[in-house]
Amino acid sequence: MKIVIADYAESMMPSHELEKRVLTAGLPGCQIVTATYRDDRRAEFLQLVRDADALLTAFIRVDEELLATATQLKVVSINATGYDNVDLAAARRHGVAVCPVGEYCTTDVAEFTITAMLALVRNLKAYVTDVDVHQQWRYDYAQPNHRLSKLTLGIFGLGKIGRAVATRAAALGMRVLAVDPFISQEDYAKVADQVKLVSAAELFQQADIISNHMNLNESNDHFFTAERFRQMVKQPYFINMARGAEVDETALVAALDSGQISGAALDVLATEFPDLVTNPLVGRENVLVTPHTAFYSSDSLTALQRISCQNIVEYLTGHPEKVFKLVVNPKEDPHDHTN
Repeated sequence: MKIVIADYAESMMPSHELEKRVLTAGLPGCQIVTATYRDDRRAEFLQLVRDADALLTAFIRVDEELLATATQLKVVSINATGYDNVDLAAARRHGVAVCPVGEYCTTDVAEFTITAMLALVRNLKAYVTDVDVHQQWRYDYAQPNHRLSKLTLGIFGLGKIGRAVATRAAALGMRVLAVDPFISQEDYAKVADQVKLVSAAELFQQADIISNHMNLNESNDHFFTAERFRQMVKQPYFINMARGAEVDETALVAALDSGQISGAALDVLATEFPDLVTNPLVGRENVLVTPHTAFYSSDSLTALQRISCQNIVEYLTGHPEKVFKLVVNPKEDPHDHTN
């Protein structure tokens, strides 16, 4: 049994020892191959996965070409919560299961969001720049803001992370609004005493800070457009901890330049590997850009590696019901497979 662990160099884990331990414990004798992926060497990678039983990746494009080549492939395990790099329809046709990690970093992303929010509101980057770069000691260098307890936080996406952010914001005394047309009554009941569900128009009218935690889908690709930034009445701070594709970056830059928003904290950009030299969002005192690191802690890394590998073990040993999250499960839908 062959398992391929592969991704872009920037996304590979610094060590694969935990992954190998989990896989060999559950699949004794399995062959584990680790590889760095490059778009300009995709043909070599396709040869590598031709006889693979499982692929573990976060960002490699899993499309019709790959699935048609990897004729022995049974499962693609995504070591991330997002899976928009996988053609799910093609996976179904080829009878290949797809299992992202359902949850491993909710606490980490929620804490990071609150950290970014505090840094924006208290002008932390501006002060650090003034001290480190200008060697100035000026408490009034930046415009003062209100206390958090006087501000309203608007959240788009009230899933696990959105709810965790809401709980923490409410504990800080903030008023919290949220938009989520997909949330179940059961999930909303968990935070109903802390969050008020409203329309997008109401949130844009009332929020001092807007934080995005939506799952990416066809309905919210480039959701934050120039028109939506214009609807933000209170010149709020904008935070994106979800997916870069949900924001029109040209519109975001224009909103910052015009003062439609007061600042931004962005853990994701339009591309996973941006050109930081030319990106117009980099280098601003009121913009925090971090390298998709909100998830990053020793605890989350351990959970991510363990769960994504255990998913492979459970599926290949005939226990799909034990997989954390299956978004494509050929064992439940055995029709229309080409393999």
